[in-house]
Amino acid sequence: MTSDLLTPLDLAFWNMESDRHPMHLGALGVFAAHSPTAGAHAADLLAARAAAVPGLRMRIRDVWQPLAFGGATREHDRDFDPLNHVRLHAPAGDFHAAAGRLMERPLERGRPPWEAHVLPGEDGVSFAVLFKFHHALADGLRALKLAAGVLDPVDLPERAPRALDPHRDLLSDVRRLPSRVPGLVRGALSDVGRALDIGASLARSTLGMRPTAALTSTPSGTRRTAGVVVDIDDVHRVRKSAGGTVNDVLIAVVAGALRRWLDERGDGSKGVAPRALIPVSRRSPHSAQPQGNRLSGYLIRLPVHEADPLGRLESVRTAMVRNKDAGPNRGAGAVALLADHVPALGHRLGGPLVGQAARLWFDILVTSVPLPGLGLRLGGHELTEVYPLAPLAPGQALAVAISTYRGRVHYGLVADARAVPDLDRFAHAVSAEMKTLLEVCDH
Repeated sequence: MTSDLLTPLDLAFWNMESDRHPMHLGALGVFAAHSPTAGAHAADLLAARAAAVPGLRMRIRDVWQPLAFGGATREHDRDFDPLNHVRLHAPAGDFHAAAGRLMERPLERGRPPWEAHVLPGEDGVSFAVLFKFHHALADGLRALKLAAGVLDPVDLPERAPRALDPHRDLLSDVRRLPSRVPGLVRGALSDVGRALDIGASLARSTLGMRPTAALTSTPSGTRRTAGVVVDIDDVHRVRKSAGGTVNDVLIAVVAGALRRWLDERGDGSKGVAPRALIPVSRRSPHSAQPQGNRLSGYLIRLPVHEADPLGRLESVRTAMVRNKDAGPNRGAGAVALLADHVPALGHRLGGPLVGQAARLWFDILVTSVPLPGLGLRLGGHELTEVYPLAPLAPGQALAVAISTYRGRVHYGLVADARAVPDLDRFAHAVSAEMKTLLEVCDH
């Protein structure tokens, strides 16, 4: 049996979770169906293939050895049964409505923390698969590789997990444990406090601490999802006309959509500039791909208060250039790096505090998950749409994830259902903002 210690960031995600704040990310894929039984066939295929993907057999187990006291390992589950993870549901008329309800449910922590939910379409010409992966198991890129392992073969190889040192004297570790616990606890709590102070200080000094009321919520444990599709050619037209990168345009669309949404629901956008956390992968595309998370981030003010669409884009472009010049390891957005300075026990004891502190650092998550340009299939059924779904931080109401797939940009929206009962209105605002940017650039 092999095992792998969770990195500090993985451990933070594992301990940040609560019943009302599940820490899984997801992806809702829609496939073209060749027959009415396509969904059932897809479920059988997913279960059969999952058994052969090493990363999907990994469960997370607590560790109480002195060298990693309070930590956790990722190890093979000898009792792994893919039927506990792949579930076929009744036909759904609205894939997003079903996905929202399924995203509410935390993953089972005693077995490998992932699920695949197959949703046959009532129309008979499509079915959907909702993949859920705990954030301690995978970031967006890693989740993509795990999901690719159960889709029809593509050039995205899976890697075996790294083994722990087999020569560690476990009995000696246990014997030393009682005398070390008080010091470990005191040191862990002290380091958690220092890390939170550093992060809050960075956010205050760089961007201020003013919250955006419409993007905060009392935890309800409910979820709603929605999706928006825009043409990548339209994004390039805006980019070539107004400047910036594709990512700048996509973020500016979010800012404009927030402005429309706030005004339409009566909250008003005057003076509003919510802080957006833009995760940045620290993985090298040409190096080995370890399990877990390799993330930092940029923090920017979304110019919701700016009335001019091109002015919003320019503000986003300027902020992103400034962040890129500083690099992903500096600035208030690099909050994920603070996890490395907290011992394992500190993450266990301070996990809920870290989750609550997220609302002090940023108001909304806007993340991009790259997908391969080639067409993906499951049992020969073509993947036609794919919506990435990000986890919500405690106390936050809305998260936005973006993927480009086969010439189209897919916005995956996740919200607290009680705080944002009008998520469809925000989805329409995303489409309207893209149309407005095109019209402004064409004139």
